[in-house]
Amino acid sequence: MRLLVVNPNISDDVTELIRAEAMRSVAPTTGLLVRTAAHGVEYIETRFEALLAAQAVAELIAEHRDVDGVVVAAFGDPGMPALKELVDVPVIGITEAALCAAALQGRRFSIIAISDRITPWYRECVEHFGFGNRLASIRSIKQALRGIGSVQDDFRAPLVELAQRAVADDGADVVILAGAPLAGLARDVMAEIPVPVVDGIGAGIRFAEAVVGLASGPHRAGSFAAPPPKPRRGLGTALESAIAAAQAEGRTA
Repeated sequence: MRLLVVNPNISDDVTELIRAEAMRSVAPTTGLLVRTAAHGVEYIETRFEALLAAQAVAELIAEHRDVDGVVVAAFGDPGMPALKELVDVPVIGITEAALCAAALQGRRFSIIAISDRITPWYRECVEHFGFGNRLASIRSIKQALRGIGSVQDDFRAPLVELAQRAVADDGADVVILAGAPLAGLARDVMAEIPVPVVDGIGAGIRFAEAVVGLASGPHRAGSFAAPPPKPRRGLGTALESAIAAAQAEGRTA
């Protein structure tokens, strides 16, 4: 099995955090291809920034269609679920994977985020995926970030405290450490948090492996079939080719 893991942010530092946690999480028989968005923003905090990231992710998926599955490695799952329409392999976002992992381990969960600005969008994502009634809280760092690649070092103690408060004050049965900049932190702090702690990257990798292993088949019809044929303009060569291939394979509704 071979998975494409896409960092929708342009930060190479974050990509290395993603790569490290993905390598720790992946099965020995699974190969990883880890890539960084070619354009966009350093880290995604808003709906509009997610919109910008979505095309960058689509372009990378289109360039690497020789994989068995794709992991979109940014919390908020930019471009999801629309990216499922592009290729005939499973495309898994770390948000949905983390929510599913949390739901399997407890009744209510809390999300710990790196930015206060990001929380409204995260709340919408939780509701979009159908987990709104199981969200205990979203707690976030209030201070400005010194650098996106150093969040774990700069805010380790406050992040742990936010998680502990989510359990004690909000009734969380599970805590999700949200966002690729926190990749791998769950392993380091789980002894300090009295409930299961979910890492989005780890969840995304393991769920992608599971869904690929199910071999359920592609979307040939329904709402996730390929977009119907119509005139297009201004798309990159790889993206144009991927859309045309999906349509030629008969995956249009």
